[in-house]
Amino acid sequence: MAVLRKILLIGLALIAFANSSVLQSDASALQIKTTEKPSILCSTTQLADFTRNIVGDSFEVKCVLAPGADPHTYMPTPRDAQMAVRATLCIQNGLNLEGKNWMATLAGDAGKPIITAADGVKPLILETDGKKTLDPHAWFSPENAAIYVRNIVSGVASANPSIKWELEARAKLYLAQLRTLDSWIRQMVHMIPLQQRILVTSHDAFNYFAQEFDFKNQAPLGWSTGSEIGAGMTPSRFKAVVDSIKSLGVKAVFVESSVNPKLIRELAREAGVRIGGELYSDSMGAEGSAGETYIGMMRENVLTIVGALK
Repeated sequence: MAVLRKILLIGLALIAFANSSVLQSDASALQIKTTEKPSILCSTTQLADFTRNIVGDSFEVKCVLAPGADPHTYMPTPRDAQMAVRATLCIQNGLNLEGKNWMATLAGDAGKPIITAADGVKPLILETDGKKTLDPHAWFSPENAAIYVRNIVSGVASANPSIKWELEARAKLYLAQLRTLDSWIRQMVHMIPLQQRILVTSHDAFNYFAQEFDFKNQAPLGWSTGSEIGAGMTPSRFKAVVDSIKSLGVKAVFVESSVNPKLIRELAREAGVRIGGELYSDSMGAEGSAGETYIGMMRENVLTIVGALK
């Protein structure tokens, strides 16, 4: 009987220990869940990079688009909808970069506020086949990138006023980096004679860059890569672009990281010019690449352009 009692007591002790471990495990899991960071969902890689530089560790910054993805033609997934539901707020570029307003739709369906980073930018007007639209690629001017940053600071501060001073402090440092970037680009492009500053790319992603740094811009696909205004290449347009490349004495043309290079390679072959390299356009580079940040992307683009055209 004494032996049986000891076995029973040991068994009860083991059960109590196991239950205690389960409870502690559940409590730890609950604590992890309740202390999970709030998140911000951005449409593009550039916006995600701006936002990370502003919010630090206060938010987890998530991005709908992967590096190399095309915002003009992107179709949201159920996973994107789930991220929007979990987010504190969403951030889009605006100016119809997100084709058919897919980011605004994600935010609206999730009932989340949305920041439009390009608000306040003076947009360029594009005209293709008699149709006018606003150019959405405003971030290619560092001055416009600064507008994006200020809009993000304002929007995030509205959602979390207690960290406003931190957001503004980080933004002050990042805005100084953007001014340095702008100055560096001007020094670099000065190496290209003015008459050779002709930038031929797949689609109209570089008009703000061209205007800011005195380039002529040629883009056979127009402003969008999708089945929207300006997309598509007719034989007459192809011939016009080839003739323009020849008459202007273009030294090189450029493929884009988020656009199929087939067309630009055909243009280069027909016009008898070389491919000057690949430029980051609607998306930054993959993690670990030289273009994984906005500043890195702009730096590498400028080096590629200057190296091919100087």
